Amino acid sequence: MTNPATTQQSGAIPTQPGPREAAESKEAAMVADAKAPKPGDAVIAWAGDAIVAGADGAVIPGAGPSGTPGSRPTVKLREADPGDPPRYAPEWLELREPADADARAHDLLDPLRIRLANLPGKSGVAIHDLGCGTGSMGRWLAPRLDGAQHWVLHDRDPYLLHFAAVASPRSAADGSRVSVETRRGDVARLTPDALKGASLVTASALLDVLTRDEIDALAAACAGAGCPALLTLSVAGRVELTPAHPLDTEIAQAFNEHQRRDGLLGPDAVTAAAEAFSEHGATVRLHPSPWRLGPEQAALTEQWLRGWVGAAVEQRPDLRDRADAYLAERLAACAAGQLRVTVHHTDLLALCRPVGGAS
Repeated sequence: MTNPATTQQSGAIPTQPGPREAAESKEAAMVADAKAPKPGDAVIAWAGDAIVAGADGAVIPGAGPSGTPGSRPTVKLREADPGDPPRYAPEWLELREPADADARAHDLLDPLRIRLANLPGKSGVAIHDLGCGTGSMGRWLAPRLDGAQHWVLHDRDPYLLHFAAVASPRSAADGSRVSVETRRGDVARLTPDALKGASLVTASALLDVLTRDEIDALAAACAGAGCPALLTLSVAGRVELTPAHPLDTEIAQAFNEHQRRDGLLGPDAVTAAAEAFSEHGATVRLHPSPWRLGPEQAALTEQWLRGWVGAAVEQRPDLRDRADAYLAERLAACAAGQLRVTVHHTDLLALCRPVGGAS
């Protein structure tokens, strides 16, 4: 039996197992004004060329640089209205989901569970997922929490909100009901009023694509609502490749510079967020959450490598000739099962003071 997932635009949508199944079985039910094609019809402008998402040798949108300084990597849809929002490719989000699930810090769940269990007068919890993408955070977290849950999925893209809604989890850890609604909007402009009644705010891979002002606004909104925030998988600026290569450090430095362009915080985001939440009286806990990629994750490693090197070259064009040879060598090692990569991230749990003085 499925639970209904409600959306402000599409009404009731039956829950389905995952984004791939959702894409295949619910294509006809896409948000009406999105004009969304099949994932294979997505193209991204990168380094001046249009390339098909997921095609041989191409970077899946979201894995690599955006092509526009300071903007976030997104995908354009053929025949899309010029006013439609940019879109992340579901292929990239789906490809990284297992590695994300393995990486997230389980040690932060116990203090979160204690806080949620001590909420006064609550028969269930309301969880706001910011920049939800295809909903991987909900699929990971909802089955790890007890009690009835109502998830509010925030994203600017109705295409991804559809994936998230139809692929939402059905039940909590103890079998309690999980319900879902979607809200389209810019998560960087949240106010305490938008989070009114929230028991928890979550996000995944979001902080590092925000500015300091946006992170300050997020911390203020959570503090104003008196709810904790679990913000996972923010890049830490450190990558380890085995075997090592003389160009590893230079590529990593150029990539980090790319992440910081036009005011985005990139690898500095977790420190900024910890400071912002602390200034609002929250207790902040940090925990490492690295991707550990080996031969079993070769497809993800390949896409990550292409995007990582591509962003470095976009930041420093003088690297191009050496980076092309480096990438070819690294991809060959990946295909041969000889490459291992650790991409460091950090998870953050901010326990904001509850509104009304509850403990």
